[in-house]
Amino acid sequence: MKFVSWNVNGLRACAGKGFADIFKSLDADFFCLQETKLQPGQIDLEFDGYESFWHSADKKGYSGTAIYSRHRPLSVAYGIGIDDHDHEGRVITLEMEDFYLVDVYVPNSQDGLKRLDYRMRWDDDFREYLCALAGKKGVVVCGDFNVAHEEIDIKNAASNRRNAGFTDEERGQFSKLLSAGFTDSWRMQHPGEVKYSWWSYRFNARANNAGWRIDYFLVSSDLASRIVSTDIHNEILGSDHCPVELVF
Repeated sequence: MKFVSWNVNGLRACAGKGFADIFKSLDADFFCLQETKLQPGQIDLEFDGYESFWHSADKKGYSGTAIYSRHRPLSVAYGIGIDDHDHEGRVITLEMEDFYLVDVYVPNSQDGLKRLDYRMRWDDDFREYLCALAGKKGVVVCGDFNVAHEEIDIKNAASNRRNAGFTDEERGQFSKLLSAGFTDSWRMQHPGEVKYSWWSYRFNARANNAGWRIDYFLVSSDLASRIVSTDIHNEILGSDHCPVELVF
């Protein structure tokens, strides 16, 4: 069973850069998207054999998540049940027979850390949401977590120390999530490898591989033994992020 997650940074733009061919070539059972930047009816992009689920932000052209699934879920939930968090289209949960699949686009703390306090509340509430699911059955959660967890996950650790996505506070919250019973699947399989999933559009960052690893597949610890392989497809273009992959 193959899972793929990709922050497409605008699905309409990505569709013009070969998204359909990439989608077909990766041949996933579940293909999760973040930052679709779509309202209902703004794109007609379906694939034979897949059912799709969409969660749009109230604000046009902002945020948004989607999942294409080859397997019909038992149920679908949008958001995490907290009104303060559920207007930006950030979470979709599919309940499958023996696990939950959660697609997430975690809020960015923004320039000047203007949204850091909100981000801390989000992280606490999202962790509680995931732990509640994990109390029922296994959980696979994927997406853009907007944090590079360790120094190995970022090209220039020292100069980014107080920048959004690499603050001590955000990294600490990610550590709390792992400590609550979740495994970073790629890092488990690649403990010393340096590989990134996001590059700024500025300063030729991608050409220089000056990136960050902020896109993850986390699995509840009871599912860790099912992991067969993981990958970061940094050869795939079309967005400032690249797809990440998990195979059970």
